[in-house]
Amino acid sequence: QVQFVESGGGLVQPGGSLRLSCAASGSAFSIYNMGWYRQAPGRQRELVAAITIGSTNYGDSVKGRFTVSRDNAKNAVTVYLQMNSLKSEDTAVYYCNVVPPGRFDWGQGTQVTVSS
Repeated sequence: QVQFVESGGGLVQPGGSLRLSCAASGSAFSIYNMGWYRQAPGRQRELVAAITIGSTNYGDSVKGRFTVSRDNAKNAVTVYLQMNSLKSEDTAVYYCNVVPPGRFDWGQGTQVTVSS
Protein backbone atom coordinates (compact mmCIF):
# COMPACT_ATOMS: atom_id res chain seq x y z
CA GLN A 1 0.00 0.00 0.00
CA VAL A 2 1.40 3.34 -1.08
CA GLN A 3 1.55 5.90 1.67
CA PHE A 4 2.79 9.46 2.00
CA VAL A 5 3.26 10.78 5.54
CA GLU A 6 4.17 14.45 5.78
CA SER A 7 5.39 16.09 8.99
CA GLY A 8 7.26 19.09 10.32
CA GLY A 9 4.76 21.85 9.77
CA GLY A 10 3.74 24.40 12.35
CA LEU A 11 3.38 28.07 13.19
CA VAL A 12 6.39 30.25 12.47
CA GLN A 13 7.04 33.98 12.33
CA PRO A 14 7.90 35.71 9.06
CA GLY A 15 11.58 35.24 8.33
CA GLY A 16 11.68 31.95 10.22
CA SER A 17 12.51 28.44 9.04
CA LEU A 18 10.93 25.01 9.01
CA ARG A 19 12.03 21.62 7.76
CA LEU A 20 9.35 19.35 6.35
CA SER A 21 9.72 15.60 5.97
CA CYS A 22 7.80 13.15 3.83
CA ALA A 23 8.05 9.40 4.28
CA ALA A 24 6.87 7.65 1.13
CA SER A 25 6.55 3.87 1.15
CA GLY A 26 4.92 1.04 -0.73
CA SER A 27 6.44 1.43 -4.14
CA ALA A 28 9.79 1.79 -5.82
CA PHE A 29 9.92 5.50 -5.10
CA SER A 30 13.65 5.65 -5.65
CA ILE A 31 12.95 5.69 -9.39
CA TYR A 32 10.36 8.45 -9.30
CA ASN A 33 10.73 12.17 -9.51
CA MET A 34 9.37 13.48 -6.20
CA GLY A 35 7.89 16.83 -5.38
CA TRP A 36 6.55 19.06 -2.67
CA TYR A 37 3.23 20.70 -3.40
CA ARG A 38 1.19 23.19 -1.43
CA GLN A 39 -2.40 24.34 -1.34
CA ALA A 40 -3.46 27.60 0.24
CA PRO A 41 -7.11 28.29 1.12
CA GLY A 42 -9.12 29.07 -2.00
CA ARG A 43 -6.26 28.27 -4.33
CA GLN A 44 -5.27 25.32 -6.46
CA ARG A 45 -2.55 22.95 -5.37
CA GLU A 46 0.81 23.96 -6.85
CA LEU A 47 4.19 22.31 -7.22
CA VAL A 48 6.85 24.25 -5.32
CA ALA A 49 9.88 21.97 -5.49
CA ALA A 50 10.82 18.85 -7.42
CA ILE A 51 13.76 16.48 -7.18
CA THR A 52 14.96 13.82 -9.57
CA ILE A 53 17.92 11.56 -9.03
CA GLY A 54 20.33 14.26 -10.09
CA SER A 55 18.63 17.64 -10.15
CA THR A 56 16.20 19.95 -8.43
CA ASN A 57 13.70 22.51 -9.66
CA TYR A 58 11.81 25.22 -7.79
CA GLY A 59 8.85 27.46 -8.35
CA ASP A 60 9.72 31.11 -8.83
CA SER A 61 8.06 32.09 -5.57
CA VAL A 62 10.33 29.87 -3.45
CA LYS A 63 13.57 29.88 -5.45
CA GLY A 64 16.52 30.78 -3.26
CA ARG A 65 14.58 30.16 -0.04
CA PHE A 66 13.54 26.50 -0.20
CA THR A 67 15.78 23.46 -0.66
CA VAL A 68 14.52 19.97 -1.50
CA SER A 69 16.49 16.79 -0.83
CA ARG A 70 15.86 13.05 -0.67
CA ASP A 71 17.11 9.83 0.93
CA ASN A 72 16.32 6.74 -1.15
CA ALA A 73 15.70 3.22 0.13
CA LYS A 74 14.64 0.03 -1.63
CA ASN A 75 10.87 0.59 -1.58
CA ALA A 76 10.73 3.90 0.19
CA VAL A 77 12.05 7.41 0.06
CA THR A 78 12.19 10.29 2.51
CA VAL A 79 11.89 13.71 0.93
CA TYR A 80 12.78 16.87 2.82
CA LEU A 81 11.95 20.50 2.27
CA GLN A 82 14.07 23.07 4.07
CA MET A 83 12.18 26.35 4.10
CA ASN A 84 13.99 29.55 5.04
CA SER A 85 12.99 33.21 5.03
CA LEU A 86 9.36 32.23 5.27
CA LYS A 87 6.70 34.70 4.21
CA SER A 88 3.02 34.96 5.00
CA GLU A 89 2.24 33.87 1.45
CA ASP A 90 3.94 30.53 2.16
CA THR A 91 1.03 29.65 4.45
CA ALA A 92 -0.56 26.48 3.08
CA VAL A 93 -0.94 22.75 3.54
CA TYR A 94 2.16 21.07 2.14
CA TYR A 95 2.05 17.65 0.48
CA CYS A 96 4.53 15.37 -1.20
CA ASN A 97 3.84 13.10 -4.15
CA VAL A 98 5.46 11.96 -7.36
CA VAL A 99 5.96 14.35 -10.26
CA PRO A 100 3.71 14.56 -12.16
CA PRO A 101 0.97 13.59 -9.68
CA GLY A 102 -1.99 11.34 -10.39
CA ARG A 103 -0.54 7.88 -10.00
CA PHE A 104 -0.89 7.80 -6.19
CA ASP A 105 -3.37 9.25 -3.71
CA TRP A 106 -2.42 12.28 -1.66
CA GLY A 107 -1.47 12.06 2.00
CA GLN A 108 -2.92 14.30 4.69
CA GLY A 109 -0.29 16.96 4.31
CA THR A 110 1.24 19.18 6.96
CA GLN A 111 0.04 22.69 7.77
CA VAL A 112 2.50 25.55 7.58
CA THR A 113 1.34 28.88 8.97
CA VAL A 114 3.55 31.94 8.72
CA SER A 115 2.25 34.70 10.94
CA SER A 116 3.41 37.18 13.54
